Amino acid sequence: MKKNEKLKQEKSGYENLQSGIRNLKMPEIEVWENMYSDKDYWIDMDVPEFTCICPKTGLPDFAVFNIKYQPQKYCVELKSLKYYINAYREVGIFHEHATNKILADFCRAVKPKEALITGIFNLRGGIKTTVSARYKRDK
Repeated sequence: MKKNEKLKQEKSGYENLQSGIRNLKMPEIEVWENMYSDKDYWIDMDVPEFTCICPKTGLPDFAVFNIKYQPQKYCVELKSLKYYINAYREVGIFHEHATNKILADFCRAVKPKEALITGIFNLRGGIKTTVSARYKRDK
């Protein structure tokens, strides 16, 4: 068997580590009614103490998240967002999946006009990773 053929047959050690991540149950993100839904404005929040676990090594990952959104009918309740974010401390999740999962859960709860979530992860092996995910509501 040729070397290239052997490499194609071997599965990555990362295979299936995140297969259930979209359905992962996390604490509920609560909202409150926006009395200025007729206005066009943005809310910008920084989460400087995000932590999760590398699903491959089991080592902790650290990041700063920025959540920027344009509210519609609802605004996020900050205490519930804090509990939601803190729940990731025990979750083995890739940086890209964490950012997209936070965006999906945030938008499902808050239903913003638009949202941009950016995760700036600390150096790992000399590489700094920044992941951004955007949501824009259909008009």
